[in-house]
Amino acid sequence: MPDPNGFLRYDRRLPARRPVPVRISDWREVYPPAGEELVREQATRCMDCGIPFCHSDTAGCPLGNRIPDWNDLVRTGNWDAAVESLHATNNFPEFTGRLCPAPCEAACVLGISGGQPVTIKQIEVEIADAAVARGLGARPVPAPSGRSVAVVGSGPAGLAAAQQLARAGHAVTVYERDDAIGGLLRYGIPDFKLEKRHIDARLAQLTAEGVRFRTGVNVGVDVTAEQLRAEHDAVLLACGALQGRDTPETPGRALRGVHQAMAHLVAANRAVATAATDQAGVVATTERRLAPAVLPDGTPIDAAGKHVVIIGGGDTAADCLGVAHRQGAAGVHQLDLYPQPPEARDEARDPWPTWPWILRSYPAHEEGGERVFAVAVQEFVDDGTGQVRAVRIAEVTVEKRDGQRVVTVVPGSERELPADLVLLAIGFEGTEQQPLLAQFGVTRNRRGAVDARDDWQTDADGVFVAGDMHRGASLIVWAIAEGRAAAAAIHGYLGGVGVLPAPVGSAAQPLAAAR
Repeated sequence: MPDPNGFLRYDRRLPARRPVPVRISDWREVYPPAGEELVREQATRCMDCGIPFCHSDTAGCPLGNRIPDWNDLVRTGNWDAAVESLHATNNFPEFTGRLCPAPCEAACVLGISGGQPVTIKQIEVEIADAAVARGLGARPVPAPSGRSVAVVGSGPAGLAAAQQLARAGHAVTVYERDDAIGGLLRYGIPDFKLEKRHIDARLAQLTAEGVRFRTGVNVGVDVTAEQLRAEHDAVLLACGALQGRDTPETPGRALRGVHQAMAHLVAANRAVATAATDQAGVVATTERRLAPAVLPDGTPIDAAGKHVVIIGGGDTAADCLGVAHRQGAAGVHQLDLYPQPPEARDEARDPWPTWPWILRSYPAHEEGGERVFAVAVQEFVDDGTGQVRAVRIAEVTVEKRDGQRVVTVVPGSERELPADLVLLAIGFEGTEQQPLLAQFGVTRNRRGAVDARDDWQTDADGVFVAGDMHRGASLIVWAIAEGRAAAAAIHGYLGGVGVLPAPVGSAAQPLAAAR
């Protein structure tokens, strides 16, 4: 049984981040590996409480990760069993352990009344990295089922579904419109959060397990939905939710230098990926100034020497902040519409184990820049040539009235901030409007997502949907959970016998019945 006194003997500790002056000079991950002694110490803090809210899909982990189990296996040094336990519910723990905001930790029993939750996310990363160090082997390929599945999109939802289906014996082909597999993991997430070698290791595993990948294929344009359905017995749509929210009504929005945040992140990631390459063909990401980031049309979108204003307070905004530091920005302001959150959970507002509204500071925030709360942009100011030179902001109050957000400007509070580059990181409006939707006979709902029935099918027979395309922009754990659940449903649709591993609380149905 777990150590009942572990949380009394040890405080919560994380490995020290790499020093700021060092890490902003390269694109490597912020966190160094934790030593085994620290990881086992922190795993010892897990109480294996009677009701482990950490892996409840309503408050903690939607994947149903068996967190107390693998914590105790790490505590006792049984790393091989910990690897198996972790992978039983999560195909890609090295992704979630680096990118998930960890609702499991917010739901940890040790976090009650301002306590110190277990460092679940860090332990997960170390188990996943231990699996790679021990050799990330492919599962034996089962006997072919004779059925074929197309997965459109290669983000975490699509890749999780592809792996599950391949392990059930189905022939799986993943179609990706970009030139490399990974979706936003590849070109949307900066290397200082996720070095791309982790994606490449998993792709090697999936390839060995029989998954085929086709890059540079825009389904609906390069290949029609009719062709795809003729070649495959089922189709999974996992195209993400990449339609960025915009502010077209704000004066000056059309000025040069005002961009969607994802345009900046993708351009920066491509600059890193296409940088100096050694003789073995491995991308070198150790130099900060690799090459100017540009849009596909050649427009520069690099922060070097510029005053940058980032509008938004979430993960995407923090990613832009870290990229701006590494590109050598002259200064950065990050604007948030809402007032500064409290440092600790307000039990009256957000009682444990719900996800709390608190001030979340990312490593990028300790690297520089200024956060400005409770303000809204009133105008993007023209320098006289069509280029943005400043943003005019005003202090605001935000209220909810009849379910609607009402923003009120505080009179006399307007001022200007210098801005040569403005990045809009204000959320997403669902999946993009693209030809494949009409060709497959599916439509976006009012949230910009694609609806599915309980069996994960859309209105089109044999066409399934999962991930952000289905639920809207969300967490990576939800993308993997939905990919796994949709794979289980597809397996049943194809007449597969037995139940594929599915996350706790998923919508996957019993699979024994043939169709």
